[in-house]
Amino acid sequence: MKTRTILAAIVCSFIPFVQAAAGDGINNSPIKVNNIGKYMGRWYEIARFDHRFEKGQTNTSAFYSQNTDGTIKVANTGWKNGKLKTSNGKAKLTNTAGLLRVSFFWPFYSDYRILMLADDYSHALVGGSSDDYLWILARTPQINNSTKKTILKEAERRGYNTSRLIWVDQNKNNSIL
Repeated sequence: MKTRTILAAIVCSFIPFVQAAAGDGINNSPIKVNNIGKYMGRWYEIARFDHRFEKGQTNTSAFYSQNTDGTIKVANTGWKNGKLKTSNGKAKLTNTAGLLRVSFFWPFYSDYRILMLADDYSHALVGGSSDDYLWILARTPQINNSTKKTILKEAERRGYNTSRLIWVDQNKNNSIL
């Protein structure tokens, strides 16, 4: 019995190292969002990890609105090569507050995890199910340095490599305010 306990302890001690080697060394657990209705509306993409479906886009933003069936309409926009690109999707709430399931290509859904949210819903840190996805969002096209530092500190605390962030040009969105 004692040998099994020692063996179990040894095996368990290696789990964090295996997870880190597999790229799972991040804490992407969503926070509790008390009022998803306040999350609706326009969010500007301040920064993101590069990925194929937004590659080369600038002036990106997302607009969330609740559908009558309880799902959330997602409209992402961005400019690429002088043309406005739009992607429409749908998000479903889950039993975990702060975790949504989003689809732009039915029937495939991905995690949308709210990792940090300002008390006044002015900025947010959002991730996915892996360390490949991270976004900094705000209600305005720009954030101040203090807010930026706070968000970066939280992302780093959670294990994200913030040097991978691409800071989004919001030049067109700044001019329409």
